[in-house]
Amino acid sequence: MTYWAEHAQQLKRELTAELSSEDLRGLHQKQPWLHALIAAANIAALILSGVAIVHFDRWYLWLPFAIVAGFAVFDFTVLLHEVVHRAVLTQSDDRAYRILGLLYAIPSGISASQFTRWHLDHHAGLGSYEDDPKRHYLTPKINARWLKFLYFTPALFPIYFRAAGQEARSYEPEMQKRIARERIGTIVFQLGVLAAIALIGGWWIAWKLYVVPVFFVFPVAFALNRLGQHYDIDPDDPAQWATLVKGSWFWDVAYLFSNYHLEHHYFPGVPFYNLPRLQKLLMPFYEKRGMTSRGFGQLVWYYLILNRKPHTKWHEVPAVGAPATAE
Repeated sequence: MTYWAEHAQQLKRELTAELSSEDLRGLHQKQPWLHALIAAANIAALILSGVAIVHFDRWYLWLPFAIVAGFAVFDFTVLLHEVVHRAVLTQSDDRAYRILGLLYAIPSGISASQFTRWHLDHHAGLGSYEDDPKRHYLTPKINARWLKFLYFTPALFPIYFRAAGQEARSYEPEMQKRIARERIGTIVFQLGVLAAIALIGGWWIAWKLYVVPVFFVFPVAFALNRLGQHYDIDPDDPAQWATLVKGSWFWDVAYLFSNYHLEHHYFPGVPFYNLPRLQKLLMPFYEKRGMTSRGFGQLVWYYLILNRKPHTKWHEVPAVGAPATAE
């Protein structure tokens, strides 16, 4: 039995009692056409913002579109996340999921196999410092503002790939080889795209169209999204081992519903477009447990300004004198 399964048995009983069987069936209903529509919208956002970036010369005109492009690149990892949980197709198809996973992994330069293994192990080990690879390898080990801030910069890439590499050493040799092949393939693709843009449009266009969205906006999108996952929690209550983030139409669009991370851990098989409804249905449950929702602005304030320690209950932690190290 995994760490999460062992500690969440009572929670699962409470959650299933909170929702009717009809609600649960409806929430788990997969609609491939809706997933395809959302994926197409994300691709369109990336393409149209790219056209605008090339067209506009003044920074205050092209930069907003570079931000949109950077979030669109990040959102391919959200689409990949749906593939990991088999939340796309009504009938499971290993080959189709494999193809979708590879396609969604390419824009962010990651390995689909690594992401899949890493993420499923994260679900199984949720709540444990040792068993959760994201918490064990990716969470800042020093509770210092300067280190936390690095995750919002291009330094995220060496930080992430170092963490992924450390975890991958525990995998079987064949899996390690597959991850290496996939990572090389996505990196070669990324370098090819950058070179093509530079050759066709010049390095200024490459800076606007590729470097800014990928190296400067993507880390912000990634770090902010992660901030709303498991940093402000109650270690003593499995129901609060993820952060309750209040629903928002803006963040629903910006993050393709991945801002409902607590609800996702409760019911990993619910497609992302059904998570806002799931949160509404669970509001009485949250109120009974005294759970308070957070906004991203509030989370940034607690994390970077007040220097709260990751994986702790922030509103009960002193604002100053934070411990020198995180778990």
